[in-house]
Amino acid sequence: MSIEKREVAKLEPEAGADERRSIYDILEEEITNLGISDAEKVKRLSKLLQMRNKRVNVLLAGATGAGKSSTVNALFNMEVAKVGVGVDPETATITKYELDNLILWDTPGLGDDVKTDKKIKKDIVKKLNEISDDGSPLIDLVIVILDASSKDLGTSYDLINNVLIPVLGAEAEKRILVALNQSDVAMKGNHWDAENNKPDEILQKHLEEKATSVRKRIAEATGLKLSPIYFCAGYKEDGQPQRAPYNLTKLLYHIVKATPKDKRLAFIDNLNDEEENWTYDDRKKDYRKETFKSFFQSVGSSIRECSQNGGNIGDMILGVPGKLIGRIMGGGYGAVRGFFGSLFGKRYDKACE
Repeated sequence: MSIEKREVAKLEPEAGADERRSIYDILEEEITNLGISDAEKVKRLSKLLQMRNKRVNVLLAGATGAGKSSTVNALFNMEVAKVGVGVDPETATITKYELDNLILWDTPGLGDDVKTDKKIKKDIVKKLNEISDDGSPLIDLVIVILDASSKDLGTSYDLINNVLIPVLGAEAEKRILVALNQSDVAMKGNHWDAENNKPDEILQKHLEEKATSVRKRIAEATGLKLSPIYFCAGYKEDGQPQRAPYNLTKLLYHIVKATPKDKRLAFIDNLNDEEENWTYDDRKKDYRKETFKSFFQSVGSSIRECSQNGGNIGDMILGVPGKLIGRIMGGGYGAVRGFFGSLFGKRYDKACE
């Protein structure tokens, strides 16, 4: 029986199966069961181990009230995060959240006090200058959260223009992601289509203009072309149900794309598995599908050597078909079945036969 047919038979997990099975464990099992030489298996498993040992470090920054906490809670499974482990006492204002090999560094909100802001900025500069064990910069990506409902974004512009860009230098354009949160209240709560959880045409135009304005202002000050993404992380009002996030999948897509290819798998096991979080987007593209492709893009030259069946390299990890992995995870094995479930649960029923 081929590996693809064998996996179709076990998509339904057995009673008591571990529903939070790691993507790395899945890949290890599939590589072990491939009909290739032992030497080739060792080669692929060694590469997988290298990938598993790589950590993604993401730093979040922004003005007070922009919604950094709600953003990370919507994106990731923060219930299992280890808090404050290994925090450098010299950058004590920054909180560390550790989710397996995904590390989030959360900085305090800026804009409340000049003296406090000075300390926070100093700590951000120190953190951005830290070097990982392999000699590369520790921080892979900086996500700057802006408040889409605010007219005064001076604090955020100062952070981007006078702190982040001078430190990151030539890599700033690749390592900074600007995101406008609270898009649902960008016009004081007006023009939000609550039934469909999206902005109406008037609000969408306003958000597009806001994003364009931010992009132009940064470009005029620094020459860099950063394209802001507007989204809504969701929120709770007293006595009211949680509002579902909007454009969260689009935000994740850009986060993954901005992360080095050999580190992208670190996100998969740590995503929030509430399907509603990944349901509402601007539909300019299929962000679920594109994000999945980004996870499964080629990682180093060894993967090219592993592709022996003529398949699309971009749809494989170490010779294991991406659609197959998606089906397994969508079947209930992964922490991301909420994200991939509807995409791979029915659409590819025949793809792996």
